[in-house]
Amino acid sequence: MMRGDIVEGVHYGSVVVLAADGSVEFQCGDIEAAFYPRSALKPLQTVAMLRAGLSLEDELLALATASHSGEERHLAGVRRILATAGLTEEDLGNTPDQPYDPAVREEWVRRGRGPSRLAQKCSGKHAAMLMTARARDWPLEDYLDPGHRLQRSIARTVEELTGESIARVSVDGCGAPLFSTSLRGLTRAVASINSAAPGTEESRVAYAIRENPEMASGSWRDVARLMRAVPGLLAKDGFEGVQVAALPDGRAIGVKIADGADRARMPVAAAALALCGVDPALLAEFASTSVLSGTTTVSSLSAVGALACGFPAGPPAPGP
Repeated sequence: MMRGDIVEGVHYGSVVVLAADGSVEFQCGDIEAAFYPRSALKPLQTVAMLRAGLSLEDELLALATASHSGEERHLAGVRRILATAGLTEEDLGNTPDQPYDPAVREEWVRRGRGPSRLAQKCSGKHAAMLMTARARDWPLEDYLDPGHRLQRSIARTVEELTGESIARVSVDGCGAPLFSTSLRGLTRAVASINSAAPGTEESRVAYAIRENPEMASGSWRDVARLMRAVPGLLAKDGFEGVQVAALPDGRAIGVKIADGADRARMPVAAAALALCGVDPALLAEFASTSVLSGTTTVSSLSAVGALACGFPAGPPAPGP
């Protein structure tokens, strides 16, 4: 990050750019190391749930993949999923929280509302998990147990789509099982979802997200704006600096910021997408992050070096 003409902060991480045939066109950092993709795993989890019997209209299917902002449409959508399965908010097993979007959260608090499972950003995924379990007549009370048939089914799909065995299993911030993968494997999986043949579960998930980006994230979120800006793009973010995105022909990018800094996630992703062949003009608003002092931009963050190809030159890369 530059403040004036001085480098004030530096973020490191791993990036992979895949060609349409799945080969690696660009990489930096370790793209083979196991890591936790956090919410970027949700499209894979949703494919698994469709295969297991989940049935939702596209708007609600997008919500099942969402780290949503907690807007009223998100809460109403989760209620619809639960009601369809004959369930209520009390059946959710996710961690209670306030809405993720700062403005929505501020209004929530102003009205005197406390943390709730419905408002927590992963409630759509959890409602879909419950609906899937209900459809298969699987137990509901332990649906978050890694040994539950639902979670075992999800694990198998994650391994199939990534092409890798799961090295580690942990718990995500919402309480759901979290399966490790490599950055290359995760990116490969998202590419396969967005380039899948029509009529497959993968293509249904991809279409639902692309057509309902605000339902899969939020009205003011950068991921939704990115999908609106780049035709056919499927994109998903995750905590700790994770971003994946794929084009319909199989080209794809994956980003993991090593220190988990969210501010670096989108500028690096935009630079990777430019290397992937996306017109830099479509990515201009995502290529740097500005920091304001009042109405004046006093600092900015952007990718540097080989990753910045196609964008105006940034500051020199720091030495070893």
